[in-house]
Amino acid sequence: MPLSEHEQRMLEQMERALYAEDPKFATALEGSGLRTYTRRRVYQAVAGFLVGIALLMAGMVAQQIWVSVVGFLVMLGCAVLAVTGWRKAPKPGEQPQSGASAPGGTATRRQARQRRSMMNRIEERWQRRRDEGH
Repeated sequence: MPLSEHEQRMLEQMERALYAEDPKFATALEGSGLRTYTRRRVYQAVAGFLVGIALLMAGMVAQQIWVSVVGFLVMLGCAVLAVTGWRKAPKPGEQPQSGASAPGGTATRRQARQRRSMMNRIEERWQRRRDEGH
């Protein structure tokens, strides 16, 4: 959802104030966006997955079951982190979600409303089937 002109002006004023107050912090924020963070998280998860494979193989070679189990659990945890991090990463050219569509925003409310209406339809169908059966 695009910002209105008034909101864009307010955002620009806040950015200028941040740069004036603490330029080092503002520059650091500018360079490390959500996309960079999620990409770094995915890379760390892939590295952890490889460590998990190494532990799994080492446990098999040393015939230590617990080392293999730990390796498998590390692999599983890192795979979950990589997949969730990959899904959360904004696509190239896509703006990160702002406060309007953040959790609790209008997009989330709309999805919840659609889910509720779907559940209502399912419940109504269930009731009709039960009533027709009697």
